[in-house]
Amino acid sequence: MVDPKNIAKYFILRAYQDGRENQMTNMKVQKLLYYTQCLHLALYEEPLFAENIEAWRYGPVCPPAYRYYSKFEAQQLPIPQQDIINLFTEEIRELLEEVWQYFGVYHSYDLSDMTHSEFPWKKARTGLSSEESSTNPISQKDMGLLGEEKLLEIEKAHPHYNDILSHVLKEAMKEKSKPQYIQQEEVNEWLKSLLD
Repeated sequence: MVDPKNIAKYFILRAYQDGRENQMTNMKVQKLLYYTQCLHLALYEEPLFAENIEAWRYGPVCPPAYRYYSKFEAQQLPIPQQDIINLFTEEIRELLEEVWQYFGVYHSYDLSDMTHSEFPWKKARTGLSSEESSTNPISQKDMGLLGEEKLLEIEKAHPHYNDILSHVLKEAMKEKSKPQYIQQEEVNEWLKSLLD
């Protein structure tokens, strides 16, 4: 398992590297952690980090990571240590980079709105008004299902998706070698051999 605070630091570092550090707030970090957990659950059927993600008023939140950065409120988060990248396996770095490339371009309010329109957060807040506080955990099963949807979205957003799909379909439709059918004489010989 990975510490979600280290994942948060990875995304903050990436924001600084891409010149988008002024957009990196605690709210945005929380949504990136959420989507990271969703994709990891979809890909590996196990969580990346043990901490629950809760259905708070402004969207999904990982409480330990939220508390760690809470003193900054809605301000830009400071740059972490550069060596944070070395804490992750290559597989995890690839996942984090995929999350950053796809979700990191969104403003925190856009990410919040996105999570509000999706079923895991809504389901975890069943019976609550939009203004009510909540610490209800979001189901890992629901996050995994959402992760599958998001993986498909990411795949379809790839610039070569249509070309690859078209190629695969053309190859599948090509006539393969002519099928070979069993001849009547072969069937008769086989039946005769059974009766002898």
